[in-house]
Amino acid sequence: MSAEAPTAENVLGYLIRSIVENPDEVRIETSGDERCTFSVTVADGDMGRVIGKRGRVANAIRTIVRAAAVRDETEVDVDFVD
Repeated sequence: MSAEAPTAENVLGYLIRSIVENPDEVRIETSGDERCTFSVTVADGDMGRVIGKRGRVANAIRTIVRAAAVRDETEVDVDFVD
């Protein structure tokens, strides 16, 4: 878990695990100095569910996680890794 943005990371994990068919395959890696970046990796067949049509689900996830990061008093980015 990220020391910089624990609330945002918990919210991100919850959202992703709720969407995918294989929640045990979800991996979230944290990086960044000034701005926390979460790199999300899911099972092969689940990436389409996470991205959604025209990226709408991915953008909604980013918006919610950024709102949760306000509680952590930091800024975050969410990247979805193939």
